[in-house]
Amino acid sequence: MNTTTLPAAATRWRDPKKALWLVSPAIPLVGLVGPLLGGATGQVLWFWALPILFYVIFPLLDWWIGEDAANAPESAVAGLEADRYYRFIVAAYIPLQYATTVLCAWWAVNGGVTWLALPGLLFSCAIVNGVGINTAHELGHKTNGLERWLAKVTLAPVAYGHFFIEHNKGHHKNVATLEDPASSRMGESFWAFLPRTVLGSLRSAWGIERDRLARNGKSVWSWDNENLQAWAMTVVLFGALTLWLGPWALLFLVAQAIWGFSLLEVVNYIEHYGLLRKKLPNGRYERCAPRHSWNSNHVVTNLALYQLQRHSDHHANPTRRYQALRHFEESPKLPSGYASMLMVAYLPPLWFRLMDKRVATHFGGEIEHANLHPPKREALLRRWGRVLPSGATTSAEARPVHTDAEVAAKRHECPNCYFIYDDALGYPHEGFAAGTAWSTLPLDWTCPQCAVREKPDFRAVVGGVTSA
Repeated sequence: MNTTTLPAAATRWRDPKKALWLVSPAIPLVGLVGPLLGGATGQVLWFWALPILFYVIFPLLDWWIGEDAANAPESAVAGLEADRYYRFIVAAYIPLQYATTVLCAWWAVNGGVTWLALPGLLFSCAIVNGVGINTAHELGHKTNGLERWLAKVTLAPVAYGHFFIEHNKGHHKNVATLEDPASSRMGESFWAFLPRTVLGSLRSAWGIERDRLARNGKSVWSWDNENLQAWAMTVVLFGALTLWLGPWALLFLVAQAIWGFSLLEVVNYIEHYGLLRKKLPNGRYERCAPRHSWNSNHVVTNLALYQLQRHSDHHANPTRRYQALRHFEESPKLPSGYASMLMVAYLPPLWFRLMDKRVATHFGGEIEHANLHPPKREALLRRWGRVLPSGATTSAEARPVHTDAEVAAKRHECPNCYFIYDDALGYPHEGFAAGTAWSTLPLDWTCPQCAVREKPDFRAVVGGVTSA
């Protein structure tokens, strides 16, 4: 695997972008200060400060500043991940997000804003909470309870609490397959993708919790349903603001939530457009690899979104913190950063013209191996099938074959995040009681910590030694 790295000879590597990561919490800060300045000065443009920053200035800066494909040396990663400064950057977003949400709701109801200012206020709130989903995304993949709880708190203002379940346990397992509602298809417009992914992700999250609770002998309507817990946070927040400000506040909160979660879904649309993992002879999918995500190294959007654009490494290593995510040469590349691409995605003819040829090139003209939108399949095959020069394409990856002794072992380790399933402990949260033997776990069981590796990938731990 080829990566672009900084010289590893340096004994003390310093993150050259360390101070610049403050761009992310600056987003809700602008969303907070803009309306305050608008109210103080009477200038409508201040209410539009954040939409202008997000939709105009960020794309221009991405174009002007360009890309940075450098990776931190692996010798520096442990120190990077241990540095609490980077966690502060993520945590700082949350109080600013809530302050902006409350201020915008109050201003929309009681601020006497004009009809020119009100849309700017609405979009500002929606952008803060839409980008907040990315904050929740960064927190939700971590293994400690506080960060995972904060992820749910961050999702409450955008009414998308089920994302915590569906993304971690659904999308990461099924990414770039026909089973994943969050993986867009070549030839599918964003406007066709949006209802499919919103409804499909909701069904997926509900089904994941229903199955987990059933293994624990509980109803899906149990308070232990993590979807219900997350949605309850939204009900409390929206209910409290509505009781304080009146019913118009609820209308504002619902409208900003819809636009906010649509920002997440347009990013989902961009990230895996047309990419598809092959099925192995045993009916399982090949492991997710860098070639199954569109990447971008455009600096400004990466600073704003915790390097979400280095999406290949995120899918390979979901628990890896944003500051240590790597660029891979073999990943397909977007022509620009997400801030620019989401505007293109809203215009299907422009999107198809820009991206379909890239999908075809990625598959070396073997477009039948892409994730094709069924109504457009025949037209896409006629248009793009085998007309481009052949290039590197996907190859099915065999799963490891385990000996009887390895299967019978009492402890098995995930080769990605090193989580250990111990028969004696089981995993009660997922419905596997203490004493549940490894051999009885379903074949499609995935690591509960990283959601990247499935049961066949785990390695036996015998006598303290992990099998190869």
